[in-house]
Parts: sequence; C-alpha cells; structure tokens
Amino acid sequence: MAGLWFEEFSVGQVFDHPLRRTITETDNLLISTLTHNPTPLHLDAEFMKDSEFGQILVNSCFTLSLMVGISVNDTTQGTAVANLGWDEVRFPAPVFIGDTLRIETEVVGMRESQSRPNQGIVNFVHRAYNQAEVLVASCKRASLQKKRPAG
Repeated sequence: MAGLWFEEFSVGQVFDHPLRRTITETDNLLISTLTHNPTPLHLDAEFMKDSEFGQILVNSCFTLSLMVGISVNDTTQGTAVANLGWDEVRFPAPVFIGDTLRIETEVVGMRESQSRPNQGIVNFVHRAYNQAEVLVASCKRASLQKKRPAG
C-alpha cells in the first residue's frame, strides 16, 4: 500500500509526484472516442491548423484524469474509501499532443468524518504543469480516507 492514512496527512503538505507523462495522440484519440466526444478540437488536425492554437487540443477530461491519477500512488492508493468530489476544475492553458505533464498535490484541508469514526476527509488541490512549467490544469478534490487501524 503506497497511500497514506488520514493521520499521515497535514494541511500545507505538498507532494511533487515523481511520475511524469508525455501525452500521445493515442491518449487523446481514445479518451475522445470512448466518451463519444466528436469535436474537431480533439480529432481533426486539418480543422485545427487554422485555429488560434494551430494544432489539436488534448481533451480536458484526459488532462483531469491524468492529473488525479498520477497523484494516487503517493496519496490515496489503498487508503481511500471514496472520492467525494471535484471542485474548481480549471484549465488555464492548453495541453497539446507531445506535452509532458508533471503533477503536484497540496493538502488544503482535513476533518474527521462525523458519521464514520474510522475515517476522515482530506481536501487536496492538484496542479498540472507542462514541460515549460506553465500551469495547464488544477482542481480541488475531497477524498474519504481510512484512519490507521488500531494496533
């Protein structure tokens, strides 16, 4: 188990996740087609040549999923009970095929569960940066976490 128990987190704690990921055309094609998103923004290189971006944009659903997914091993793997929600999901800059993303996670809040004495809620802010250190995505996430077992 790589994740942390509720008691092992602290507000202000920052994780600079060592796993980085270069986005491929296949990543973008699969998420767009699997989710039935046919927009030319993600699938039509000729259409996008004349856009302000000049190339295909990576589907933001992939960026969000990758950002949270990369964080899991260092934070919640094996210790999460449930993801309670995402708030303030933002994409301040575009992500392109070939970009390499690095992720950092900050603990911004914690509280004991009122209804589950063996669990607590940890609030994270996840941030994704491209290879030029430009912030390309962020979100707040609440995770219901297990407390360390007695003994």
